[in-house]
Amino acid sequence: MSVETQPPRSRLRWSAPPRRRLIDYPRRGRQGLRRWLPSWKLLLGALSTAVAALLALFAAVYAYVDIPSENAAARQEANVYYWADGTQMVSVGAVNRQNVPLSRIPVSVRNAAIAAENAGFYEDSGVSVSGLARAAANMARGRETQGGSTITQQYVKNTYLSQEQTLSRKVQEFCIALKLDSRTTKDDILQGYLNTSWFGRGAYGIQAAADAYYGIAAEKLNPSQGAFMAALLKGGNDYDPALGAGHRRRAQERWSWILDRQVELGLMSAEERARYTVFPAPRAQSKSTNLSGQTGYLVDIAKRYVKKRTDLTDADLDRGGYRIHTTFDRAAVQQLDRSVREVLTRHIDPKTRAADRHVQVGAASVRPDDGAIVAVYGGPDATTHFTNNADTSGVPAGSVFKPFVLAAALQHGAVADDGSVRAVSTESTFDESGRLTTGLPPVRQDGVFVSPLAGTRGSLTLRRAMADGFNAPFERLGSATGLSRVEDMAVGAGMLRSSMAPRTGEFPLGTSSPSAIRVAGSYATFASDGVRHEPYSVTRVLRGDDPVAGFTPPASRRVMNPEVALGVTSVLEDTAFGTAAAPAATALGRFAGAATGRSDTQRAAWFAGYTGNLSTAVTMFRSQPGKPLLPMAGTGGEGSVRGSLFPARIWADYMTSDPLRKVAPLPAAAPEAVPTAPSRG
Repeated sequence: MSVETQPPRSRLRWSAPPRRRLIDYPRRGRQGLRRWLPSWKLLLGALSTAVAALLALFAAVYAYVDIPSENAAARQEANVYYWADGTQMVSVGAVNRQNVPLSRIPVSVRNAAIAAENAGFYEDSGVSVSGLARAAANMARGRETQGGSTITQQYVKNTYLSQEQTLSRKVQEFCIALKLDSRTTKDDILQGYLNTSWFGRGAYGIQAAADAYYGIAAEKLNPSQGAFMAALLKGGNDYDPALGAGHRRRAQERWSWILDRQVELGLMSAEERARYTVFPAPRAQSKSTNLSGQTGYLVDIAKRYVKKRTDLTDADLDRGGYRIHTTFDRAAVQQLDRSVREVLTRHIDPKTRAADRHVQVGAASVRPDDGAIVAVYGGPDATTHFTNNADTSGVPAGSVFKPFVLAAALQHGAVADDGSVRAVSTESTFDESGRLTTGLPPVRQDGVFVSPLAGTRGSLTLRRAMADGFNAPFERLGSATGLSRVEDMAVGAGMLRSSMAPRTGEFPLGTSSPSAIRVAGSYATFASDGVRHEPYSVTRVLRGDDPVAGFTPPASRRVMNPEVALGVTSVLEDTAFGTAAAPAATALGRFAGAATGRSDTQRAAWFAGYTGNLSTAVTMFRSQPGKPLLPMAGTGGEGSVRGSLFPARIWADYMTSDPLRKVAPLPAAAPEAVPTAPSRG
């Protein structure tokens, strides 16, 4: 039996199969260059891995990034002040923006913005993937990341993020835009976009831009103007025609393209497009945020009035967003400024006359029927002369205060020598012994009140004393009437108690220092037959579309009998004809006025007068900061400066100007009757 023998153990060899590599690279079984070229499977796997990693990263970033709070700049708005006719006066604030709801933005303006910036706005998801890819490519090449963004992305950048050009900011913008688009309506996004975008000329948002370029509200933009507004979205400073011929050419080309683009997208008919062939050139550079000239004074008056009538504080107003409608008439303000400048230019020469240096003028106009402040002149320029001369105290009223002495006496009577209360009329006299007589009522001749005693030797009626500027009769009359009653009459008519001087013997002669606004308002009480209307400067305040309470005209009240007011008016009609304002009668018909005269202290010159629907006061004085008022003697080359000179000329030039020629005449007044002795209670 044969035995099969086994080969020696040392001769047995076992070889394991080659281990399979996860990534076959370098490639086995290949030689040379082919060994180092990746296979299509390797390329596909690498691409899939990269895409999966990017998607995972984006998912993590998307989950991490939430819609933040609006940035501070996006929340800031200006406070906008409007003239009495509703046109914008000025926009005041760190950011010139006034948000408006989409309903007040014309559809044609919305369509122009969509055609120019994001034709698929209402269909897209709020983002542009190609824009993000372009941003990444630009970053890789060391360029700015800015790429084509949707309206939603631009709104996100304006409202929630900074303006820095980085890829991380671009990714944040992309993620926030996606979330915002899923949580917010397209109309809300478009509204926010049009309210936050930069349009040039310092204007943020369509409302501020419409005013800056066309001087109108956004809701009044027509389709042609709307196309120009849309052109500015690409770069306000690049498409503003006021900046040069090249800017105008670019603006016109883009304006035309946007109109054509709307036709292409079906947002405008070809027939309507054919109507817009002339470029809607905007006005020259706007000064809508400029507080120079009289604007700063007007804003100051209105702002203080708002705080007085509401609970709003400086901090509230500084946050912006308020629309403040004032009583100021643009044409009247401009005319008052011109009248002051013309008279000063003609008569005041500080370069050659020392007495002409430091001359100041303040003036104000108030409507008698409701107390609305129509115009003020606060000084040469609110940005260089910070004190508002129309609304400041410290300038003595002088003889323009005397009508209130007369009114108090007509209303309450005066104490005679025997202690009895005696009735007073405009024809009352102080005889040589100082006794007050009742006098006779005036008679009316050719529409003018004439005193029966005007030519009587030795008789100086109150009417004549007022017209001729005599002080002694009114000093006596104030004392006989009671200084407290005189003060109450002046304050009741509209002057501030805080501006009243101590009740010394000279008190009836105008030692008190009311502002020009208060003098005009107080004289307006005479013009309104004794009914006092508190001067006011604001008719309404809106926060968005919501009115702030407190802006009905102030309540009126009667402070003197109608016959008293008419009696004072009849005296002041005679008085005004002895001043430089007298020629104004040709244009105005009847008007009443009073002026400081030779007997005043010469520290200030005043003229105050009124017609049926406008009361205006003008004061002139010389002042230096921190010093008492300087003497007026020699000012304008005159030995004595009275209110009947330069202030009366300013008043007449202003009141008879074209913007104010339609002022109503004074109401017809019946001859006053001698009043019975009134009660002193």
